[in-house]
Amino acid sequence: MSQAALGMSPPEAGGEPLLALRGVGIGLKRRRRSSEIVRGVDLEVFPGEKLGIVGESGSGKTLTVLSVLRLLPDPPVRLLRGQITFAGRDLGAMDDKALARVRGAEISMVYQDPMTSLNPLLRVRTQIVETLRAHGVPREAARARCREVLAQVGLQGPERVERAFPHELSGGMLQRVMIAMALAVSPRLLIADEPTTALDVTIQQQILELVEDIQSRTGMAVVWVTHDLGVVARIVDQVVVMYAGRVVEKGPTRPLFARPNHPYTQALLGSLPHRGTRHRQPLTQIGGSPPDPAHLGRGCPFRSRCPYAFDRCAEEEPPLIDRGPGAAACWKAPSEWEK
Repeated sequence: MSQAALGMSPPEAGGEPLLALRGVGIGLKRRRRSSEIVRGVDLEVFPGEKLGIVGESGSGKTLTVLSVLRLLPDPPVRLLRGQITFAGRDLGAMDDKALARVRGAEISMVYQDPMTSLNPLLRVRTQIVETLRAHGVPREAARARCREVLAQVGLQGPERVERAFPHELSGGMLQRVMIAMALAVSPRLLIADEPTTALDVTIQQQILELVEDIQSRTGMAVVWVTHDLGVVARIVDQVVVMYAGRVVEKGPTRPLFARPNHPYTQALLGSLPHRGTRHRQPLTQIGGSPPDPAHLGRGCPFRSRCPYAFDRCAEEEPPLIDRGPGAAACWKAPSEWEK
């Protein structure tokens, strides 16, 4: 079933971002004070673009994307400042009814663990059809679309799969069901939050190829949230690197991987195996531990783990500084790291 048949507009082309976050701060709101754990995030996703958000666990990746559709666990976590717009509309200013029309229909999310996202008491068909019905698709058209999207994501025997309960399907099949549900109403933006983490390597590759194939055919934009730089290198156009709740580097994928502009990005890339890595050779590790984003002192949060830190790093946190095709929050350019 086409987007036109569902009453949807195809992804648009143009110079304006489809999704834009400006100065987004997320934190814990208490009676007398609040503490930010995601600080001043700026990012853009253009129509048809693939953006990767990477960083260690606890860097603020998931909270950032959950804030887009106001899915933060409030209380205690909430959006403290900033603006989030989608197709020129302020998502934060929308009432619940208007936002419900955006969720699923225009922006869909795929989560890490499908077993916690699917209702274990309902058949797959019921859950996909209910999603479509919630956005005004007639029942018979919804049932036909259910079988169509299950086949679209490569599930053999969609008639059998749609009758199954979640516990009757494997992990890889469940993740495909989640992707089918996310694509059912032909969204303009898909947010995938660590969707391959719990899967074995073979199934991971199949899911990556599936999302890439669907994106190329539909033209939807994709935000891929992951800690796996290997995934990012293969499938995204732009990369945003987060550390301690803020963006520390962003830029086009190829230049960023070829010449990172932030020591943290360099360290992440250095921890990956490469062609010259010998069998069972220990991988390079990033020394130390990430700081608590809610209790940061002065200066650069990465300084205690950074081999290039100097006096200014302890006194003043760097802003994002233009570094050619991208930007990085580091006082030193790569050419100065070894001086």
